[in-house]
Amino acid sequence: MRTFLGYVFIFMFVPLFCWMFFLSYSEWSASLSLNQVLDKKIPMETIPLAETSWIKDKNGSVIASISNQQHRVSLDNTEIPTFLKDVFIIAEDRSFYDHSGFDAAAISRAIMVNASSDSIEQGGSTITQQLARNSFLSSEKTYNRKLAELLHAYQLERKYSKTEILEHYINAIYFHNGMYGIEAAANFYFTNSTDKLTNAELAFLAAIPNNPNAYNPLKHYDATKRRQERLIKQLSEAGKLTKSETNKLIQEKITLNVQPKTKEQYPDYTDYVNYEFNSLIARVDGLEAKLVSKDSSIRKAAQTKLNNKVQTLLESGITIETALDPAIQKASKESVQQRLKGTDIEGSAVVIEHHTQKLVSLIGGKNYIKNSFNRSYQSYRQPGSAMKPLLVYAPYFEETNAPTSQLISGASYCKNGYCPRNAGGGSYGSVTLKQAFARSYNTPAIRLFEKTGIATSFSYLKPFRFQKITTDDYTLPAAVGGFSYGVSTLELTRAFTSFANGTYKPAHAIMKVRNKQGKTLYQWDDKATTIWSGQTVKKMRNLLHEVTVNGTGRKAYIERSYIGGKTGTTNDVKDLWFVGLTNDYTTGIWIGKDQPSSMAAQQYAAPHLTIWKTINLSIPNL
Repeated sequence: MRTFLGYVFIFMFVPLFCWMFFLSYSEWSASLSLNQVLDKKIPMETIPLAETSWIKDKNGSVIASISNQQHRVSLDNTEIPTFLKDVFIIAEDRSFYDHSGFDAAAISRAIMVNASSDSIEQGGSTITQQLARNSFLSSEKTYNRKLAELLHAYQLERKYSKTEILEHYINAIYFHNGMYGIEAAANFYFTNSTDKLTNAELAFLAAIPNNPNAYNPLKHYDATKRRQERLIKQLSEAGKLTKSETNKLIQEKITLNVQPKTKEQYPDYTDYVNYEFNSLIARVDGLEAKLVSKDSSIRKAAQTKLNNKVQTLLESGITIETALDPAIQKASKESVQQRLKGTDIEGSAVVIEHHTQKLVSLIGGKNYIKNSFNRSYQSYRQPGSAMKPLLVYAPYFEETNAPTSQLISGASYCKNGYCPRNAGGGSYGSVTLKQAFARSYNTPAIRLFEKTGIATSFSYLKPFRFQKITTDDYTLPAAVGGFSYGVSTLELTRAFTSFANGTYKPAHAIMKVRNKQGKTLYQWDDKATTIWSGQTVKKMRNLLHEVTVNGTGRKAYIERSYIGGKTGTTNDVKDLWFVGLTNDYTTGIWIGKDQPSSMAAQQYAAPHLTIWKTINLSIPNL
């Protein structure tokens, strides 16, 4: 009885409300001042429809989608089939081309139909009202929200053509299972694009938005099919289909071919892409300096501006093209997982194609989970002897042009209470630079560091922009990798690429950012900087090679036209590093525990070297 009285009340009240609004609308339409007020309060310069953005690998394959809980791919009016438009108009708003935003008769008719049915068969809102609700308002059922819906619908009708409103509506509506708009629905339910679907399939999809829960095809296929048939019959009754066309569409078998929702295969890499994307926007839009300003208000304003810009771009359906090589990424992940399996040791790996400065692979942990701590670029650890090539030997060659055969003392060293030891505590007398480097002796490195000069040596690091290295680190222990904070795997690997040909340019994951029309919006424009002379590069490559054949990196050796690298071990074996080069790639490996503690038991097995070797064996020898 209560339900019946409720319907009676609604039946009496809603038409009255609409009639009053219609009278007000007539007055409003003649009032310029009211329109001006509405233009100020509800400007509607655009109709906000957040679209899905995409991240692609080097081959153009999608590796991740970015959406704010709404998976949507918008179509232009010309891309939406006329048949589909007819279905929605017949089903949702037969007076669409005649009304000015709302239809009192339709509201009354919907109340009568729904009152006599076990389900919601018709809605009282026009297509314009539904678009207003989906794009600008919430779905709460209150009189204030309903009035706001009518005002927004009125503004939509003033600002946009019927063609534009219908286009946006078909792109806005919800098709369940996280799919918004017809194209996303077509892709999901049929693994196809809208223009490839039959009219029967289009009508089947059009049945869903009326009540997405009740007509979810994955759970209520039969109910969806029955509604599809009703829609087809309504088209026939409206003269849009012949009898034979109607029967043919109804009898056509609808077979779903659901596209599995993309599981992000490479979260380590795509999380870094998102981080780099923010950095790229900050660089191009001139926000970098403001983001690190000493003035907190400037920093906050810059961060807000950056966040808003990034969100706007990601909701516009952009494509982020990256340098990811899926084969190398998979090999890197498998190697880290296999070599560190069953231990509490973590690892990170970075692979750079150094002639192009493309970041082709990045591993943030052996079992990395999306949006977690990425050890490849967020973890800063002491580099140990892996820093000697960049801070000690290459600067020494640059400043002195000394030969690799030059002798240097490997004896004990002590100065002002600082008394570093060689591994194992040995004292070696005079050794060549080549021997000292390959066997990673510490005291010769300290002596070379002193000869070059601490400040001079550090000046060679500036182009690499190590984030955590400061003037506080300008001390003797830095020669053997002793820093206040340390370096990341990505930073160290990037810097080692300078030993390929003497120049340096930061390696990036992002190649280009394009809009929906394919226009390039953003790309990095770094210029290469010459760091080392040709003679220094030749000497360093010789020393790095010696490490892999007669030194501490022998377990990483593979047959290649060139191979070279440098190991690094910190006090108590808390960190193990190896950064090495082939002719085409520079690969950096770090392993350690998140809470630093000794890994002495694993040192002999040299997992950092075997990980590097396995990864590079997977890469074709070009």
